[in-house]
Amino acid sequence: MSTNRRMWAALGGAALLIGCVSGPAVSDDDGGSDEHRVLVFSKTAGFRHDSIPEGIAAVRELGAAHGFAVEATEDAGAFTARNLGRYDAVMFLSTTGDVLNATQQGAFERYIKRGGAYVGVHAAADTEYDWAFYGGLAGAYFQSHPAIQPATVDVEDHAHPATAGLGATWNRTDEWYDYRSNPRERAHVLASLDESSYSGGTMNGDHPIAWCQNYQGGRSFYTGGGHTKESFAEPAFRQHLLGGIRWAIGEAQADCRPENGYRPLFDGTAESLSAWRQAGPGSFTLADDGTVTSTGGMGMLWYAASGFGSYSLKLDWKTAGASGDDNSGVFVGFPPSDDPWSAVNNGYEIQIDATDVPEKTTGSVYGFRSADIRKRDRALNPPGEWNTYEIRVEGERLRVWLNGVQINDFTNTDPVRSLRDGHFGIQNHGAADQVSFRDIRIKELPARAAAASAAAARTPGD
Repeated sequence: MSTNRRMWAALGGAALLIGCVSGPAVSDDDGGSDEHRVLVFSKTAGFRHDSIPEGIAAVRELGAAHGFAVEATEDAGAFTARNLGRYDAVMFLSTTGDVLNATQQGAFERYIKRGGAYVGVHAAADTEYDWAFYGGLAGAYFQSHPAIQPATVDVEDHAHPATAGLGATWNRTDEWYDYRSNPRERAHVLASLDESSYSGGTMNGDHPIAWCQNYQGGRSFYTGGGHTKESFAEPAFRQHLLGGIRWAIGEAQADCRPENGYRPLFDGTAESLSAWRQAGPGSFTLADDGTVTSTGGMGMLWYAASGFGSYSLKLDWKTAGASGDDNSGVFVGFPPSDDPWSAVNNGYEIQIDATDVPEKTTGSVYGFRSADIRKRDRALNPPGEWNTYEIRVEGERLRVWLNGVQINDFTNTDPVRSLRDGHFGIQNHGAADQVSFRDIRIKELPARAAAASAAAARTPGD
C-alpha cells in the first residue's frame, strides 16, 4: 500500500455499509473499489454477550466516519477463500465456543498467511480452544473473570494508534478477563491492568489486556475490553478500537514485535529528564502528555548519565507540519560534550525529515547511508502520527527499524568515529522545526551478541 493512500484514505467520504447480522456477508464482486473492508463476525456457540449489537453499530459508525466499509455476519459460511479475500480485516466480536468447522478454519488460516488481518474483541479469547492456530493468533485464551468493576489500565505503548491518544493510565469500567497464559513473550503488549486497582485479578501483577502482533504473515490486534454495552459508547474505547482496526487494515503502521527487557531513559516526567542535558542553543519543551518537543536550534538534548556500547534504543517521535518537512534526528556514538557539533563530527545521526534527498531523509544515517526508501515509505506514518524507531548498535554495526520494519544497516569504517562506546541525543534543529519525542527506552545487549552481529555484517551477501 502506498504512503499516499495510507496518509489520505482516512480523509475519504462515508463508507459503504453492507450486510446484516443474520445473513452471510458474501459477494462475488467488490465492485472494483479500493476502499478498505472489514468483516465483523459475531457467531456464538457459548455465552452470548448482549453488547454485540452495540459493538456492530459502533464499528459501522467508525467505518462511516473514517473511510472503511463494514459488513457483519454470524454465518460461518462467509469463511471461504474467495470471500475472505475481499476483506482487509476480520473482526471476531465477542465470539464464543467453536464457531468454524475444519474447512472454514483452513480458509481463515490461509487468509492470514497471505497477509490478512484479525481483530479480536473481548470474548474472541473465549473461542476455538481446540484450534492451535487461532489460539496463537488471538494471543491468549480466556481463563476467568471477576465481577464488572472499575479498574486502572496502564498504557505501555503510546505510539500504536490504539493507545496513542490515551494518557499514562486509563480508568474505565468493564469485565476484566484473566487469561490462561501471558502473551507478553509472543505479542507486543499495548496496555495492561493494574491488579491492585480492582478485585479478582489472577495474573500475578503482569496482566496484559490489549496487544498486537505480526502472526504468520498477517496482523493481529486484540483488546480485552468490550463486555458492556456502555463500552461502545465511550469515546476513548471507540478510539482504542478504531486505532486497532486502522493498524490491522494497514492504514497506520506500528512496531508490534514483542518488547521485553527495556528500561526507561525518558518516561514523560520531569524527573526522568534530570539525566539529560541541553547542548547548544534552543531547547525541548515538556508537555503534560509526556512528550518533549523541539524549540529553536540548532542544539541537542543528550543523555549524559552514561554512555553505551551495545544496545537497542527505542523511541517514539512525530513531526508537526503537514508537509513532513520538520527536521530532527537521533545522534549516537559521540563522546560527552555540551557542544552539539561534537556529535555531528564524531557520531552518527539517524535523520527525521521525510522531504530531503535519500542520504539525508528519514531513516538515513545522515550523509553516509540512505535508508531503503521503498521499505521506509511503506513503514512511515504521515505527519501528526507517531512513529517508533529502534536503533540497534552492536560493535560498529548500526541498524534502524521504523515501526518494526528494518530500513537501514550501516557499518562504521571511519577510524575517527566509533560506535563501540558513546552517548546519544535528540536534535532540535531550528525555529521552524517541531518534532516531538516520548518513551525513550533502552536495552543493553551482551558483548558476545555485538561480536556476532559485527561478524554477520562483514559476511559477503548478508
